[in-house]
Formats: sequence, C-alpha cells, structure tokens
Amino acid sequence: MEIFIDTANIDEIKQANNWGIIDGVTTNPSLVAKEKDKGKDFKAIVKEICEIVNGDVSAEVIATSYDEMVEEARVLSKVHKNVVVKIPLIPDGLKTVKTLAKEGIRANVTLCFSANQALLAAKAGAYIISPFVGRLDDIGHDGSEMVEEIREIYDNYDFKTKILFASVRHADHVKQAALLGADIATVPFKIIEQLYKHPLTDAGLKQFLDDWAKLGQKI
Repeated sequence: MEIFIDTANIDEIKQANNWGIIDGVTTNPSLVAKEKDKGKDFKAIVKEICEIVNGDVSAEVIATSYDEMVEEARVLSKVHKNVVVKIPLIPDGLKTVKTLAKEGIRANVTLCFSANQALLAAKAGAYIISPFVGRLDDIGHDGSEMVEEIREIYDNYDFKTKILFASVRHADHVKQAALLGADIATVPFKIIEQLYKHPLTDAGLKQFLDDWAKLGQKI
C-alpha cells in the first residue's frame, strides 16, 4: 500500500519525505487555505511539492461545470508530470473524467461516499477514487465497509482505478486501509507521526541505551 501525505504544508512534506516512506501527496482547497502563505499562487505550491516528492501529487479543480473543470484540469496537468487532477464526484465531474482519460490526463475522483459512486468513477476512467472514510464515520456510518465494497466491485470486474483511503482520522484507519486492500492511504502529518510511536519501543530503546552505557564501550 502506498502512503500519501495529506497536506499543503511544505515543511511537513519535506520532513515526511525525508523519512523515506512517502509515495505521494494529496492537497485540496481547505488544506491550502490553512497555510500561512495563502497569497502564494496555487500552481506554484503544486510545482514545489512535485519537486520534493517523486510520486503522484493530487491538485483539485475549483470549478464545478464541465467546460471549466476541463479547462482547469488541463492547466494543472501541465504544471508537472506527476500531477493528478482531483475532480468532484458529480455528473459534470464524471463527464470531465471521461474527457480527461481520453487526453491521457489522470484524475483522482474525490468526495466519494458510496460504492455506487465508485463504480461510476471507474467506468468513467478514473485513475484514483477517493472514498472519504472518516467523514462517513463522523455521521455514524461505517466508512471502512464502503472501502471493502469498492475493493470487491473493482476486483470483480478488473477495474484498474486505484482506491485511495481518504479522510483518515486516526492511526487505526491506516491499518484498516492496509487490511482492506486499499491501494493508497492519504494521511495527515500528525497521524503519520503516530504510526511509528509506541511506548514499548521508547522503553525498550531506553533500556538498551542504559545497559550499554554501563559497559562503558564505544562502537
């Protein structure tokens, strides 16, 4: 399973990338709006991210009509070869994905909340589908069950669309993504940090170092 970092924060992307476990990046308008340098050109931010991480970088269109989405997607796709254009899962969005697929522009279909929506996205030619697991959990539904259903449907019909487990709320979501066979999990920086933390690891390392210090030796 690939692990993407879900952020527009350049410092977070650099740090996570330096750990050697990041395969790509997802951004969205909300994440960009959270950053201090809100006045920076969005395309410049996307290009900078692409120069840090050698993997897929999802950048979202703002338009919601077919003609405007296609136009914005074409512009974003030219920023860098690693850009995957995020398209909302609406009728005009599906039409846009179909057009982009014919032009060789990869699309990440976002805001997916059902297996039926994921089926339509795959038929339209989506490169990635992004089921928002956490947001479903937030309203009392089982978001992981949706991912399980999508995986079964895609396997049944040999769809090549990648399943990206999105809206990760906690470290256990990452484990669920891997167990369910998601192709990608996109994870906020603070949760990536939680993945490697365990109190027994810290205690064990301290004990090893304390015992070694008693030997008074150097390696």
